[in-house]
Amino acid sequence: MSSPMDPNGPVRRAVSARSRSRAASILSVRPQRALAAILLSVVAALPAGCADAPAAPPPPAPAAVDASAAVTEVDVMFLQMGLAQIAEGEKVAALAEQRAGNSDIRAVAAELREQWKTEGGTMQRWLLGWSQPVTADPSAGAHAGHGDLHALRPADFAELEAAQGADFDRTAVSLLLGNLHNGMETLRMEASAGGYPPAKSLAEQMVTTRQGQIQRLLKLAA
Repeated sequence: MSSPMDPNGPVRRAVSARSRSRAASILSVRPQRALAAILLSVVAALPAGCADAPAAPPPPAPAAVDASAAVTEVDVMFLQMGLAQIAEGEKVAALAEQRAGNSDIRAVAAELREQWKTEGGTMQRWLLGWSQPVTADPSAGAHAGHGDLHALRPADFAELEAAQGADFDRTAVSLLLGNLHNGMETLRMEASAGGYPPAKSLAEQMVTTRQGQIQRLLKLAA
């Protein structure tokens, strides 16, 4: 501020007045420039070709609750036993598809092997996804009374390998029927008492399929 006796006071006051007027003019323009700069920065941040893109679709609806929360011990038991029974049946079906004299036996064996490949892959993925072993601890006795007592014996496989001609066909049909009947116990257990919906659905589907295959084998055994 100039003193009352300052000879340059009028000049300073005139310059100050011009400065305030200039500042007011700049302030009236800068908000528009600031807004333009913000818009330019937003457009520059968009991916190429997206500046004029239509509005994004609404977000998808929330996903359903993970069904794995419903997994129970029955589901784990079903998958572990199912994999063991598939491995057992595969030994018989592989020989039957290769060596059976009856083409109908070979057809059923090939059909089973193809289905077991898909079913077994699904069972294994589920168990691994749940951080569960694909085979049960044999010392735990978890599967006692649920089909393990009816498993085929090493002597059964040895008999099949040694059989020839019509004897081979009869033995193959008998062992396949034993394996499928054993599996039906496990499938019905899951269908009635399982907790994981996809596993229950798989078991129900397999029950229907296996019933038809058992009927075909029974006709071949007659």
